[in-house]
Amino acid sequence: MAYNAAMATQTTFQVPPVNQRKRIPMRTIRAMAAHIVERFNPEEIILFGSHAYGKPDGWSDVDLLIVMDSPKGEMETALDIMESLPLLSFSVDVIVRSRDVLERRKKLGDWFLRDVTQRGKVLYGRTH
Repeated sequence: MAYNAAMATQTTFQVPPVNQRKRIPMRTIRAMAAHIVERFNPEEIILFGSHAYGKPDGWSDVDLLIVMDSPKGEMETALDIMESLPLLSFSVDVIVRSRDVLERRKKLGDWFLRDVTQRGKVLYGRTH
């Protein structure tokens, strides 16, 4: 079947209204953090975004800052973490930074990382 302009206006799937979608329970977020700890042994996991300091709704994703050394590189490690998660009915954004990079960026005035570390919820923190 060839694609045509009429097809662009047809709805092929139904998305429930926001008020019918459920918020992601904190126990689900904590279980996801435990999975990451078990598989990747991070130094710290910080939840940020609407689930940490906003008002999450049915469309809110889960935003995680994972503090860990990543010999493969931060982007590739973030992808590995996301690929290790089971199929989820919600979106997860993972940012990986080493402690050194995180502290250096904050000293340079990185408002985003400063905000995440000041206002985010620590889901896991390894004791030294």
